[in-house]
Amino acid sequence: MNITLHVWRQENAEAKGRFENYNATVASPDMSFLEMLDVLNQDLVEQGVEPIHFDHDCREGICGACSLVINGLPHGPGKGCTTCELRMRNFKDGDEIWVEPYRAKAFPVIKDLMVDRSAFDRIIASGGFVSVNTGGAPDANAIPIEKSVAELAMDAAECIGCGACVAACPNASAMLFVAAKVSHLSLLPQGKVEAQSRVNHMVGQMDAEGFGNCTNHLECEAVCPKEISVQWIARMNRHFVKSKLATRAS
Repeated sequence: MNITLHVWRQENAEAKGRFENYNATVASPDMSFLEMLDVLNQDLVEQGVEPIHFDHDCREGICGACSLVINGLPHGPGKGCTTCELRMRNFKDGDEIWVEPYRAKAFPVIKDLMVDRSAFDRIIASGGFVSVNTGGAPDANAIPIEKSVAELAMDAAECIGCGACVAACPNASAMLFVAAKVSHLSLLPQGKVEAQSRVNHMVGQMDAEGFGNCTNHLECEAVCPKEISVQWIARMNRHFVKSKLATRAS
């Protein structure tokens, strides 16, 4: 496979970026998209050209680091998969592929295709800790939790914090990410004590980071590699309103 790549190159958040063109020869359609970039970078290094900078870590669809927009889609055309899970068989010989970083005020460019997603870390930190006194290591079955509740919590906990929802949303909203993180804790007994304060703090931090609001475009759900449902946003909104009413009543 011979592929023409149009890759976004940018020195830093303040620099003016541009697309640069590269010809990539893909040895196998079973290669992942990141493996293809590895091969391209090896060729660039041998030519004395600075390699393309991009984020990656586990390459197993778990860490969420592989944050690329490919042909206008976060993580590319694959359904329910991350960039590292995207295979070159999703493209055809002779295709032109446009690769760029996430575009959001809250995700400033570090270099080339790498963006700073520490805003997500600050949102998580704002939620605080679970203060239930557990003593020593508790037995796994010490706190009875209904199977349906446990499964629902795990559905929300599948969020890997990749930021694809932000990149796809026309408002650069982080509501799906925040809703998933708020909800999986509020469903479990250990997380109920601080549930009201947690949702207030995390939503407040989300707004402070400069993310937009949700206007129900549903793009976030469409591109989420873990297929997190927008129903979590509705759930978070209900909890947020209840917490505000409870605060006023007290």
